[in-house]
Amino acid sequence: MLRAKFQLFLAGAAAKPLVFCLLLMPLAWLVYGAVFDRLGANPAEALVRATGDWTLRMLCLVLLVTPLRVVGGLPALARLRRMVGLFVFLYVLLHFMAYSWLDMGLDPDDILKDIAKRPFILVGFAALLLLTALTVTSFNAAIRALGAKRWRQLHRAVYAVAVLGILHFYWMRAAKNNLGEVAVYAAILAVLLGWRAWSRLSRPASRAQTAT
Repeated sequence: MLRAKFQLFLAGAAAKPLVFCLLLMPLAWLVYGAVFDRLGANPAEALVRATGDWTLRMLCLVLLVTPLRVVGGLPALARLRRMVGLFVFLYVLLHFMAYSWLDMGLDPDDILKDIAKRPFILVGFAALLLLTALTVTSFNAAIRALGAKRWRQLHRAVYAVAVLGILHFYWMRAAKNNLGEVAVYAAILAVLLGWRAWSRLSRPASRAQTAT
């Protein structure tokens, strides 16, 4: 009964605006903190780190949509996946902009040298490029232009984004020997990616059983 009501809500007109507002709240809080000087002793570092943290959280959330839809029997969740994916891109773009502006002074030469010099910046930038490709091809026109099969193959790059994101986070925290939070995100993403691998491997067996 409860699941049916939740499914009805997800399929309704109010679900998308509500989810949009919830996903926007971290950004609103950061803007509030910046305007009213609530980001601590080093606001620049706080903004760079917070936008990076929220990128990883949104990435976990977008990868959670499909398992919840399948295991929870909530097909209407699929209509929210694109929106969550766009918020992943929003937060990673803000993360890169905060780094480029607050750390590098928007100097293109310094930014490019830093990307080439520091591996954790390089893998983070690679993740940004992949997310950009996924974002610009996330709309129906791109699906029609690419074809459903090629589009699905391209969008499996989100798994590479997850690996690069964790690697970026690991290298950043390893210098300070602060890996507790890295382990939490790595475990969450490992479970989500592992579920996908198990799901794909179990499909042929399920089809064979159905055929017999």
